[in-house]
Amino acid sequence: MKLVIQRVSEASLEVDEKLICSIGKGLLVLIGIENDDEYTDADWLVAKTASMRIFEDQNGLMNFSIIDVNGEVLIISQFTLMASTKKGNRPSFIKAARPEHAIPLYEYFIQSIHSQYDIPVKTGIFGADMKVHLINEGPVTILIDSKKRE
Repeated sequence: MKLVIQRVSEASLEVDEKLICSIGKGLLVLIGIENDDEYTDADWLVAKTASMRIFEDQNGLMNFSIIDVNGEVLIISQFTLMASTKKGNRPSFIKAARPEHAIPLYEYFIQSIHSQYDIPVKTGIFGADMKVHLINEGPVTILIDSKKRE
């Protein structure tokens, strides 16, 4: 699994020109799921996401987690994170998990971060053509790969 985590002051999601959801201060998390990803990958990423200290303290240092700032999380599936650009100029998505494998892991990630850490979670619509609006604070953008554990 791969995550792109962005620290936001606000973010929202539209589908078919309708506002689906929005959050205030928190994290926008884009999640990509590979064919060989397992629940252990999701567990590791949930813990990392909840505990990552990327919010500023009173001295301007990144010492607070999403839990510490009582923030919200907007989680959006994004199979294009699994793109391979090794050959040619058209990305290959052959490593991206099919929906029958990806959806249960996506839903597990969402449920786990909410239930284990009591973080308010909003979500995208799996497989939908979505428009994401955000104000990235910092900007702070973190990439995490469960296979590399970094």
